[in-house]
Amino acid sequence: MKFPRGCDCDCDCDRVSSGRRRRPPALRTAALPSLLLLLLLPRAAAVPLPAAADSSGEAELEEAAARRAALPDGLRMARLLHARAVQLQEEMCEKFTVCENSMEMLVRNNLNLPKLTEEDGCLLAGFDEDKCLRKISSGLYAFKTYLEYVQETFISEKQNVESLCYGTEHLARTLKQMVINPDEVTIPDSATQESLRTKLKSHKTWIEKITTHLILRDFTSFMEKTVRAVRYLKNTRSFSV
Repeated sequence: MKFPRGCDCDCDCDRVSSGRRRRPPALRTAALPSLLLLLLLPRAAAVPLPAAADSSGEAELEEAAARRAALPDGLRMARLLHARAVQLQEEMCEKFTVCENSMEMLVRNNLNLPKLTEEDGCLLAGFDEDKCLRKISSGLYAFKTYLEYVQETFISEKQNVESLCYGTEHLARTLKQMVINPDEVTIPDSATQESLRTKLKSHKTWIEKITTHLILRDFTSFMEKTVRAVRYLKNTRSFSV
């Protein structure tokens, strides 16, 4: 089954343990069809939201309803991406002994990976819906080139990383359309992506696996915070009008 062009081919995080845990051999294979199904089913959530066209408030009500309807699918996708990233980290540790406590992790990390901080409005204290969604969507778009690199270097898990790439881009589009002004979402241009791609490929072979680990580690952390933020939105009346 081929994916739409995206990335290279253009869980509730509270219950996921950060420690190493060997999954049953059949889990990864069995989980893939479900992953693909979930990636394809929520497409309706990414259709353009109705534009405000009159002063009666009906368009605004429809837009708010569309935002609320997109949240459950967005939450399921975020949980799925977080769980897959955790699994890929475990595979890195088991296959290449590149783990969180490895001495190699002392290598200077200058990858400038996307992060969610207190200033981004995604923490429960001082939660800012629009700012948080804008930051998450921008961060997911920024991860695109990094995940392409993982797909190229983590050959044994290429198909799983490809699904991670596609799902990340799909979630980025979905959340972007929930932002009041979608144009404020930052999407790296082709020149920026190519510059980063060149930088990543210039790394020596001996640090490829470390770079891959760092990308997966930070992506996992990013998705953990994303799950919490989207779950909070889903469980509140934040989009009520």
